[in-house]
Amino acid sequence: MAKYPVVIYGASGYTGMLIMDWLIDQNIPFTAVARNAGRVQEMMSQRVVRLESATYEIIEAEHTVDSLATAFTGAKVVCNTVGPFVNFGLVGVEAALKAGCHHIDTTGEQEYIRTVRDEYGEQFRQAGLLVSPSLAYMYTFAEIAAELALEHPGIDALETTTLCRGPREGVAGVTVGSTASIFEMLRAREYYLWDGKLKEHAPHTSFNITSPHFMQPVFSLPWGGTSLPIYFEKDSRVKSCVSSVGFYDNDVMQKVHQLSYKWEEEYRDLPREHQDEVIRQVVASTTPSMPPRERTTQMRMVDTAIGRGQLSAVRAEVFGTTAYIATGALQTAAVIKLLEGETNKVGFASGSKAFGHRYLLGFLEERGLARASVTQL
Repeated sequence: MAKYPVVIYGASGYTGMLIMDWLIDQNIPFTAVARNAGRVQEMMSQRVVRLESATYEIIEAEHTVDSLATAFTGAKVVCNTVGPFVNFGLVGVEAALKAGCHHIDTTGEQEYIRTVRDEYGEQFRQAGLLVSPSLAYMYTFAEIAAELALEHPGIDALETTTLCRGPREGVAGVTVGSTASIFEMLRAREYYLWDGKLKEHAPHTSFNITSPHFMQPVFSLPWGGTSLPIYFEKDSRVKSCVSSVGFYDNDVMQKVHQLSYKWEEEYRDLPREHQDEVIRQVVASTTPSMPPRERTTQMRMVDTAIGRGQLSAVRAEVFGTTAYIATGALQTAAVIKLLEGETNKVGFASGSKAFGHRYLLGFLEERGLARASVTQL
């Protein structure tokens, strides 16, 4: 049973510890939940900033609904970072519901997000609780840009891009969990929103994004479809939403794209357990260990939403730095509102709809993590 109002599930992971950093900064006590308390304490002592001034406890729990529900009981909010969420996420969602907690997480996995909405959204609404996936850099920054575009009358179609820069050596700078989620998407169908309905991307879809911020086009992919088509599917303001993701280093994205062809040719029809082993080997070869903390001199992002109407168009951009650190800040911004009982929505809702995109943007801006720009076209 949790002694404190906020639970960090996945406490020994990279993102979980960054959330702890921000909770400590805001003087919010927390309960760290993981399978191995000793590993959590060791990793926290190495990685968590200002740990000596924190109020916290560590609880061991197995990854089952009953075990996690027992660990979560007594808390108000669960921050879940255990992915790939398509494999592990629903256990945490169900446990949070059983324990009477709000559930927020850090995934951008479209298949999981859609399942949470369809299978748990109404149950959380009836319980007066929020379930909000994808409250992270990906794709809250892009959603904030989209909401800024939608502030302009007449906008009903959105195209969004999430472009990120990191260290150039392979995919260094991406966490082990994120890498697993990236390659897990090889098994997933990818959807975009068109005329109010979800439609599947054609196999091997890619985009060459021309941005005024780069001399050359940035090669990008649907990246599992992203969360935005799901969040806007039932939004009366939006008819269409197409989203993509690219790294400034085009070679990285090209390699991921090439792997999708190899997957179709060699692995698509293998038994599930054989596919699991292929993904495990790919993750181990690309991201064998936890990366170092991000540096603002390296980690830069720009998320863009181009909004169009019949006779109107607007370009909204959110510039950012340190995607994982920003994720910790976004989770903490949500926690503050939930502990105060201030949410615009219960049930299934995005971060922007639950707390307001202007609030989230302001939280980021005040901490030097984001800057927004809107241009009428």
